[in-house]
Amino acid sequence: MKVLHVESGMHLYGGALQVVFLSRGLQRLGVENVLACPEGSAIAEASAQGGVAVRALPMGGDADVGLVARLRRLIATEKPDLIHLHSRRGADIWGGVAGRLSGIPVVLSRRVDNTESKWAVALKYRLYDRVVAISQGIQAVLASEGVPAGKLRCVPSAVDTEQYWPDTSGLDWFRQEFQLAPGQLAVGMVAQLIPRKGHQTLLDALPEVVKAHPGLKVLLFGQGPEAPRLEQRIAASPLLKTHVSLVGFRKDLQRVLPCLDLVVHPAFMEGLGVSLLQAAACGVPLVGGRAGGIPEIVRPGINGELIEPGDAAALAAAMTALLSSTEQRQAYGRAGRELVMSHFSIESMVRGNLAVYRELVG
Repeated sequence: MKVLHVESGMHLYGGALQVVFLSRGLQRLGVENVLACPEGSAIAEASAQGGVAVRALPMGGDADVGLVARLRRLIATEKPDLIHLHSRRGADIWGGVAGRLSGIPVVLSRRVDNTESKWAVALKYRLYDRVVAISQGIQAVLASEGVPAGKLRCVPSAVDTEQYWPDTSGLDWFRQEFQLAPGQLAVGMVAQLIPRKGHQTLLDALPEVVKAHPGLKVLLFGQGPEAPRLEQRIAASPLLKTHVSLVGFRKDLQRVLPCLDLVVHPAFMEGLGVSLLQAAACGVPLVGGRAGGIPEIVRPGINGELIEPGDAAALAAAMTALLSSTEQRQAYGRAGRELVMSHFSIESMVRGNLAVYRELVG
């Protein structure tokens, strides 16, 4: 079997990282893979290192109608058995058209839980033979919008449990890197700096949390358009300025996450939450918003707690309780690691997608 993957992301995180996991895993199972991706993208280098054939193409987003012709030429050259579309920004629509015009089966991975208009759903999803949702939450949204059940499959995203594991050997480095005193509690949030991730809810909750834990340090990892607004709010508040740091995008989260005492993610919308999977794999307890696929990772009373999105009081209460109990945090951390190992391994994700392919290609 030969699969053409299409990923339009430039950076190696989120969906793009899942494509790397998938293509490498398929290679090990004897599936031939070709990746179409943007010129100069991080996924191109990572995939080539894993033995995947990389074909860099111009990808200009939703308005780039020319992507249809470029993908059709690539399909004619490579002769794949099917095409798997992994991202939006034009790759989903124009990739679907290219696959249909070329007469090969088309699979779309859906990684976000935002709703779409009825006319868009009616037209767009005709292009695909199967739609793979990365969480049950996304699958439910698609079903509610009218995507036929026969097209829908759920294959959760994966985390590399060999890279992300409960290794606290770097604790001294961590404290020095982020200017923490020995024994000082550290909470992290790992997410794009965009409104729907819930950073403002966390900032709203912190005054109550700091009352109980006056030495608390909160580290916000990520980048995005919400950064100026967050910076302004933090700078205007003596409390937030003391306790919160915007630390930007990090490529060494596997070293950072195990050293955190708690990871929070009070999102309003979330397809699944790969950063939560990574934190759980590192044995870190979680507090998340009851949205999208987050409840599939954060299990109340087992490995973390859930709050209603936007409920700062509930977030403060959950954070305060967990930060007050080392024993509870450790128990939740162990359970989180076990959950990831059993339900979100790379092998499970690879075999799940391969099963979808085999429905379409004998």
